[in-house]
Amino acid sequence: MVARAHQSKVDFSGGVVAVVSAARTASGAFGAKEPLVVLLLGPTGSGKTALSLSLAERFGGEIVSCDSVAVYRGMDVGSAKPTPEERARMPHHLIDVAEPDEPFTAGAYSRAARAALKEIAGRGKLPIVTGGTGLYLRALTEGLFAGPARQEDLRERLRRSAARHGEAWLHRVLTRLDAARAAEIHANDTPKLIRAIEVCLAGRRPMSEVLGREDLARDPLKGFRLLRIGLNPPRAALYERLNRRCAAMFAAGLVEETRGLLARYGPVKALDSLGYRQALAVVRGELSEEAAIAAAQQGHRNYAKRQLTWFRREPDVRWIEAFGDEAETVRVAGELVRAEL
Repeated sequence: MVARAHQSKVDFSGGVVAVVSAARTASGAFGAKEPLVVLLLGPTGSGKTALSLSLAERFGGEIVSCDSVAVYRGMDVGSAKPTPEERARMPHHLIDVAEPDEPFTAGAYSRAARAALKEIAGRGKLPIVTGGTGLYLRALTEGLFAGPARQEDLRERLRRSAARHGEAWLHRVLTRLDAARAAEIHANDTPKLIRAIEVCLAGRRPMSEVLGREDLARDPLKGFRLLRIGLNPPRAALYERLNRRCAAMFAAGLVEETRGLLARYGPVKALDSLGYRQALAVVRGELSEEAAIAAAQQGHRNYAKRQLTWFRREPDVRWIEAFGDEAETVRVAGELVRAEL
């Protein structure tokens, strides 16, 4: 059972930082503090990159990306990864670490990010984890269910069958194998459905039973104190910013970048990411560029909603109701970090 998140909200009123209902993480044994890690959460377009750079410059930090598209080389225009100029300002980790045709799982991210945290803290620097991929963040902080290994042949067969019979087919299959787990997964959540079916078949028992095994328990991050800072700017302003950013991506050559990736790697799963999916439809002649931009804008707005829903389940988040590139946000976030150091 997932515990309900313990939330807090930063109040700008009167120029005073008021943190409501948030308990500071306790120090380690005999008063010795474990290294601090700052986790910057928030929806796409909320200004996490700008805030991470400001905090890194002020506190001697290094930035660890938490983005499932930014890990891929060559996927630059549509991923909103930090620009070369921004990356030159401060060290960045877990950007451009895989080819688009290489699977980069949440487990692989967790292992690489944990190694980066230890390396950064070992140099006396402040690790700042920044990004909007909730599953990657959960894998980093809580660990993952250590079930059976991925079986790519089985996954490909399931994907082909789903394409032939419709997405609801996967949910029907899982319902026959494990009705309890199927009730917890949306019928259109193809990755989770495939993983659940994979676990059922490999473990020869329902996934809901396998999840209860102690030997497959999660492995939460140890040895660090976590400060979660969340950005939740006004929804209308966020959507306006997302609309502009999507249009700018297409103007900056997203279709051309997608065409080059398709020619080099083929129709890899990475091209199903937001923005690239719509640009791929333009390359294939399925959408006009104008229609693709509109679809990408709607997709990013929907994604921002889902991200906020996910991050609200995170514990002890200090929410700031503004964009990360606003001066007052930088000031307040800086005070929260300074109070924990």
